[in-house]
Amino acid sequence: MKTHEDYLATCPPDSRERIEAVRAEAERRVPGTERCIAYQMPALRKGRVFFYVAAFKKHLGIYPPVKTPEALVQALAPWRGPKGNLAFPHSEPLPLDLIGRVAEALAEQYAKPG
Repeated sequence: MKTHEDYLATCPPDSRERIEAVRAEAERRVPGTERCIAYQMPALRKGRVFFYVAAFKKHLGIYPPVKTPEALVQALAPWRGPKGNLAFPHSEPLPLDLIGRVAEALAEQYAKPG
């Protein structure tokens, strides 16, 4: 897989729409991002890769874990897995505003050296 479109072509239509909505929100919140594929998933980079999204049978996953700010980490609690990654069930509406805040936080987190 070389592009987001390659990945999306492998997804069912409902998963494709959800990924496209997440990607659009992340790109809107973090201008100047580039689309790429990393770890076989659609990803966004701004200098460094900071945001990954993938479709699974029952949920949409967003990686890596958000570490700050604490208020955002707490707001994400219903969707956090044991390693901190986010899983949004296909049976529920996507909280796009919250996902946009995740993209902003991850872009800031990964812009820092180290």
